[in-house]
Amino acid sequence: MTASVKPLPRVHLFTDGGCSGNPGPGGWAFILRHLASGKEMEQSGGERTSTNNAMELTAVVRGLESLKTRCHVELFTDSVYVGKGLTEWMPKWKANGWRRREGKSWKPVKNEDLWRELDQLAAEHELIYTRVAGHSGHPENDRCDELAVAAYQKYL
Repeated sequence: MTASVKPLPRVHLFTDGGCSGNPGPGGWAFILRHLASGKEMEQSGGERTSTNNAMELTAVVRGLESLKTRCHVELFTDSVYVGKGLTEWMPKWKANGWRRREGKSWKPVKNEDLWRELDQLAAEHELIYTRVAGHSGHPENDRCDELAVAAYQKYL
């Protein structure tokens, strides 16, 4: 007789990040939705000086950090940088000691600290990535954008 395996809780993680100037004051935000209960959590934050890519990554990291148990996470983001990083670039970076090829030389991966954190958090969950078009009327993406902008406004 085999033991039954309890399915992982399913959650949707919507994220966005951005800056006023790049670099400049930055903001990030996420909405986390537990599918079975419909319960939602919103969170956002900002930094005096950051980049768009760092804020996009921070939103995903903060969202995953907020999970208390292993989950099946569907990540919705408009960031091609985050999506390609997760699905294409990160395995190569890790194999090359977190370096990337630039011409004939090796360079450190930009935002390496955030990528390493994301790598560790992603390994704790079943994570799939879904790209959404930014500023296209996607309600959760629009809400995350609104929260991220509000978060960096205090630094302007």
